[in-house]
Amino acid sequence: MNPSIQPRTYAPTAPRRVAFLGLGVMGHPMAGHLARAGHAVTVYNRTAARAAAWAEEFGAASGARPAPTPRAAAEGADIVFCCVGNDDDLRSVVLGEDGAFAGMQTGAIFVDHTTASAAVARELYAEARGRGLHFVDAPVSGGQAGAQNGQLTVMCGGDQAAFDAVAPVAEAFSRAFTRIGESGAGQLAKMVNQICIAGLVQGLSEAVAFGQLAGLDMPLVLDVIGKGAAQSWQLDNRGKTMVEGRFDFGFAVDWMRKDLGLVLDEARRNGACVPVTALVDQFYGDVQRAGGGRWDTSSLVTRLQPRREG
Repeated sequence: MNPSIQPRTYAPTAPRRVAFLGLGVMGHPMAGHLARAGHAVTVYNRTAARAAAWAEEFGAASGARPAPTPRAAAEGADIVFCCVGNDDDLRSVVLGEDGAFAGMQTGAIFVDHTTASAAVARELYAEARGRGLHFVDAPVSGGQAGAQNGQLTVMCGGDQAAFDAVAPVAEAFSRAFTRIGESGAGQLAKMVNQICIAGLVQGLSEAVAFGQLAGLDMPLVLDVIGKGAAQSWQLDNRGKTMVEGRFDFGFAVDWMRKDLGLVLDEARRNGACVPVTALVDQFYGDVQRAGGGRWDTSSLVTRLQPRREG
């Protein structure tokens, strides 16, 4: 069993023909959970070897198979799931002669789990409707561990009927799959999520660095304050690794900066005041310049910690 896919019990649902585009650290386990839940999954990845390896891992039990293009993967699918990098990556697998929309049958549903802009979600929603298709923007929270465990939180924007059709299938990799509102609302909710995380990680970083400079036993302090009002997912899951200086896992700084860029762009459009978010984005820029682009977001603490002697 691949250690990246954790075993779980799946809610019974009718098997569906689905496609999954993008088999990175999130998409690989998400597609795997769909296959293990009994759905017939066709996959596409820009690096074809990765799609072939995924199909070899999951195909024996489920008939899962790779496809050479997004269009080929989408042909005959009831639902096409996608998790790629950004707006441009999304358009590249959706539009054009080899894009998924070109292969989808009338009435099929495209579900985008990419953290992208609300603008591209609305753009592709309108394009889908013009083709007799459905489009749901559905960014996720829970990180790599949530994808591996099938415990992602998914925030959706789009039509109610399309959401209702997708929800039982998406339960294979999610613990909460919620419609927030119309097209783009899922992406906007994910931006709210990232604003919260940015502030929490900066606050936790300052607390850890302060406690270290004060000479406190920080693992003990974190255990104590984690039982009170300071408790958070970040404290529980990242506090002690911050103290230890371990960052070679989790959600990369490069990805967080991409997400915060989306937040800041949207804030300029809607007039929201997000000074802490803007400042933390600059701090993450410092981490990138120090060579930490692939470190976990908790590496924000490295700007503040006392220097470790070699």
